[in-house]
Amino acid sequence: MKVSELPYKRVTLEEVQTVMEDVIRRTREAKSVDEILAAREPYLSMYEKYSTAGSLSYMRYSINTVDEFYVAEKDYYDEIGPQVGNLMVDYASALLDSSFRAELEEKLSPVLFRSFEVSRKAMSSEIIPDMIEENKLVSEYSQLMAGMEFEFRGEKMPRAALAGYFKSDDRATRREAYEVLGRTLEQNKAELDRIFDELVHVRDRMAKKMGYKNFVELGYYRMGRLCYDENMVAAFRENILGDIVPVVSRLRTENAKRLGIDEYKFYDDGVIIPGGDPRPVGGKENIFASAKEMYHAMSEESADFIDMMLENDAFDVDSRKNKWGGGYCTEFPEYKQPFILANFNGTAGDVDVVTHEAGHAFNAYLIANNRFALELGCGGMETAETHSMSMEFFAWPYMDKFFGENAAKYRYMHALESFSFLPYGTIVDYFQHLVYEYPDLTPDERDEIWLKLEKKFRPHISFEGMPYLEKGTRWQYQMHIYESPFYYIDYVLAQTAAFNFLLASQKDYDDAFARYLRLSKHGGEMVWTDLLEEAGFTPPFVPGALKTLAGEVESLLEKIKV
Repeated sequence: MKVSELPYKRVTLEEVQTVMEDVIRRTREAKSVDEILAAREPYLSMYEKYSTAGSLSYMRYSINTVDEFYVAEKDYYDEIGPQVGNLMVDYASALLDSSFRAELEEKLSPVLFRSFEVSRKAMSSEIIPDMIEENKLVSEYSQLMAGMEFEFRGEKMPRAALAGYFKSDDRATRREAYEVLGRTLEQNKAELDRIFDELVHVRDRMAKKMGYKNFVELGYYRMGRLCYDENMVAAFRENILGDIVPVVSRLRTENAKRLGIDEYKFYDDGVIIPGGDPRPVGGKENIFASAKEMYHAMSEESADFIDMMLENDAFDVDSRKNKWGGGYCTEFPEYKQPFILANFNGTAGDVDVVTHEAGHAFNAYLIANNRFALELGCGGMETAETHSMSMEFFAWPYMDKFFGENAAKYRYMHALESFSFLPYGTIVDYFQHLVYEYPDLTPDERDEIWLKLEKKFRPHISFEGMPYLEKGTRWQYQMHIYESPFYYIDYVLAQTAAFNFLLASQKDYDDAFARYLRLSKHGGEMVWTDLLEEAGFTPPFVPGALKTLAGEVESLLEKIKV
């Protein structure tokens, strides 16, 4: 069935409460494990319907953020979501506190119970009003950014379209585009600062109500992390600073000289190849035709997957006003249907949609019938991003389909961009730690922190002379900072895993892809560090792991340089 034809019906709080209260009562009063397992059936059925309705309503809101019906539906789920979440935690507590827990863990999954333990630490009925307020503020930010128009050379366009000029081979064009970006953001400064300040304080208030020192600890629990904590991320950050930053800065500075650039500015960071970064040939139609050929060549599973996605029109990739400005993959569990939203702008990023986002969708397709797909999904977000970022690299042998004679240029650009991302992603995460550790910082103090982190982790880049952005405001259009606190480090962790798959694929592609498929099919039934070790890789928290990786990636870049 076409995604546009999937039937939508609101699932009300009252419906969820009726089912969940009965399930929780039956679980607590159960006289046997079998009675508890029987009570799970109506719970799973309700969970599937609720998740599907929420995903459908959000998807239809995001493709048109001024659609009154779906704005109202999204707002409804934002409002009831915290209460539904609390019911889910009550159910988790009933299982965790059951006298049959040991038998339940054996019959179900120890990982599932670890997930329940973390979810209980992330939720309290006391913070429901604050969660509702948080959701409203996130929607304000999303709608503000989606409705923002940038006037470039006489044409008004959304930010996603403006971003296409960030990769122009003409340096003056890049600078002009970033100047437009900065000036337009500055016109919205008061709202951007207000929304974020209110988000920081409502999140801090939630954490303190639950007895935490600040939002950092609560934020980690909300991310559902099962195999690493704040201290391990701090160690990882030091690994990035010591072993990745010097190599990235040297490589980007040397590459700038190839581009004829002496003073490296922020508006230069988007271009790597002399003469301009490669762009896909043939537009949207060729991208999707090439994606179909690629996934048919990869494996039987990926062939069936892409046929299903194309047959069901499970993509929305055209950039337009009032459409949500980012990209994502979601799924509708009741229909076992993934969906991808993006904003094509004619750059290589368009191809990433059918590799990165399709990596997410392919995983959703592979695990749709897993026993715990509803509750554990694909695992933590670091696992989800491992699926997507690794798929970007497994697509390398097929890049001639997308870029023609510039395929080799794409591979070099992609590898260096991905490697350069590691310090940037670490800045985003570090910034959030500092913001939530010191929630009463002023907007100017937050901007100052961002600038200091830029100089520490990306010392080769200068923001000097760039309207508004030189003040340290780059973070304001990184939507994860507003919408999904502490998510971003998952991208960085996953990128290290993806590089391991890339390096392995250079030695034996078929073996590396088989390992990738095995990892992806596990879904959330194994934690990320165990998945890496099964795939034959060292987790990046281990001292020295990134030093070895940096050396091997640098050697690969030298080998494929064009």
